[in-house]
Amino acid sequence: MRGSSPSTAGEPSPAPSPPRVQPRPGSSAGQDPSAVGIEPRPGSSPGLQRPRASGERGAPSAGDWAPVRGGGGSGWAGRAWAAAAMKFPGSVLISLVLFMSETAAALCLSAGYHDTGDRMWQTLTLLFALFPCALVQLSLVFIHRDVSRDRPLVLLLHLLQLGPLVRCVEALYIYFRAGRVEDPYVSITKKRQMPKDGYSEEVEKEVGQAEGKLRTHRSAFSRASVIQAFLGSAPQLTLQLYICVLQQEVTVARSIFMVLSLLSIVYGALRCNILAIKIKYDDYNVRVKPAAYLCIFMWRSFEIATRVTVLVLFGSVLQIWVFVVVLLNFLGFFLYPWILFWLSKSPFPENIEKELSRLGTTIVLCLLTFLYAGINMFCWSAAQVELSDPDLISKSQNWYRMTVYYIVRLMENAFLLLMWYIYRTDFYLYVCAPMLFLQLLIGYCMGIFFMLVFYQFCHPCKKLFSSSITEALLSCFKILYFICQHHKSTLLTGKVMMKSPENTDEARGSSKTIDSQNRNIHQSVSSNA
Repeated sequence: MRGSSPSTAGEPSPAPSPPRVQPRPGSSAGQDPSAVGIEPRPGSSPGLQRPRASGERGAPSAGDWAPVRGGGGSGWAGRAWAAAAMKFPGSVLISLVLFMSETAAALCLSAGYHDTGDRMWQTLTLLFALFPCALVQLSLVFIHRDVSRDRPLVLLLHLLQLGPLVRCVEALYIYFRAGRVEDPYVSITKKRQMPKDGYSEEVEKEVGQAEGKLRTHRSAFSRASVIQAFLGSAPQLTLQLYICVLQQEVTVARSIFMVLSLLSIVYGALRCNILAIKIKYDDYNVRVKPAAYLCIFMWRSFEIATRVTVLVLFGSVLQIWVFVVVLLNFLGFFLYPWILFWLSKSPFPENIEKELSRLGTTIVLCLLTFLYAGINMFCWSAAQVELSDPDLISKSQNWYRMTVYYIVRLMENAFLLLMWYIYRTDFYLYVCAPMLFLQLLIGYCMGIFFMLVFYQFCHPCKKLFSSSITEALLSCFKILYFICQHHKSTLLTGKVMMKSPENTDEARGSSKTIDSQNRNIHQSVSSNA
C-alpha cells in the first residue's frame, strides 16, 4: 500500500539559472545565495540536481531535492528548528511494545499448554504467533529495500525475529541525532491546505533527510501493525476466547494475552484508517485531531470485539459450520479485488518494484489481497484494494460499498447469534441468552454509531467530501425501499398470474360469444345487401 505525491515538483526547470535556495528559519533573509555552498549528491555530477518524485524508491518525501548546507542553518537556531520540526516516533514505539509483548505472551501461553498436554492449542498458538512475525520481517525488509542495499547484519537480525527492535532503535537514533548533526540535503514539499471559504492554498515546506527517514520508518511500522493485527492478533484472540468457552475457565495469563491481542487489533485498525486517509488525500496537509482518534478507537473496539464474540459463540455450538462461514468470508474478500481487476481489463501492475519479476509481483499482490481479506473478516477495511490503480488503493470514498458491507455484516451477525441461541448447549444455562443476544447486536450498532460520528464530524478531510455520509445513507435506504417495493409488485403480479387460469376460460367464452355475435351481424348485413 503506497501513497502517491503531487507531481508538480517533478516538472523540468526551464532555464540553466542557479537553483534557488530558501533560507532556513534562524538564518538571515537577505543572505546571498551564491555564498551558500551547494554540495552535489554522492554519485551525481555537480550542478542542478534532477527533480526526484516521491514515487521513486529512496525518496523520503515529495518535491525537488535541494542540496543545502551552511549559512544560518548550521547554528544552534537551525539545529533547534530541525529537532522541533520532527515529530517523536511515538507510533513506532507503540507498535514495537505491542509486537514484543504479544509475542512474549504467546510464547509463555504456549509453554503453559505444553505443560498441561494440550498439544493442539500449543500448535495453534505458536502458528498464529510466528506466521505474522515472519510476514512483519518480510514487510520491513521489503519497504526499506535491505536486500538491494547489501546489509547482511540487518538481514540476519530480521531472520532472528529482531527486525522491529532494530528498526525502532534506528528511528530513535535518527530523532535524537537530528539536532546535533546538520542535514546536508533537504527536499521541498508542496501540500495544499484544507479549503477555507472555498479556497485552498498551496504551502511549501522544507523536509530534511533525517525527517524523511523517520517518515519511512513510520510508514513501515504502520503496515507492520496492520499485518500483525489482522493476520496474528485477530485469529489469536478468537482462538483463546474459544478455548476459554470450551474449558469454562479464564486464566490470568490467557486474559492478559486476550487484552493485548484486542489492543493490537484496534491499534492496527486505527493505523489502517490513518494510512488510508493519507493515501487518499496525499495532496493535502492532513492533521488528525484527538477527537478523531477517539472516535476511531471506539468504533473499532465495538466492531471487532462483537465480531470475535459472535464467531466464538457460533463456533462453540456448531464447530464445523463456523469453518464454512470463515472460508466463504475469506475467499469472497480475497477474490473480490481480482474480479474487479479482471472486469476492468487493466494491464498487469508492473510498478510495484523494479527488481521483482512478474511472478514476484503476483506473489506480492496475492499477499496484499490476503491481508485485505483478513481485515474484512473482522472489520471494515478503510483502505480498499484496487489492483487497477497505480497505488493499489482506491482513492474514491465509496459510501455505497461501506453501507452494503455493514448491512450484510449486521444481518450475518444476527443470523449467527440466532443459530447459537437455537443450538446452545447446557453450558449456557447460567447465561441470560436473550440479554447476551441483545447486547452483542447493540454493541455492533454502537460501533456503527461511532463510525458515523467520525465521518460526519471528526474526519480531517470532511470538507473534501462531495456528499456526507448521512446523505449517502439516505440515498441507500431509498434504493433499498424501491427494491422492496419492486419485490412486492412482482409478488402481486405473481398472485394475479396464479389466479389467471380460472379467469381464462371465462375470458375465452366471452370472446367466443362476441365473435359469434359479430359474425351473425355481418351475415345479416350481407344478406340485406
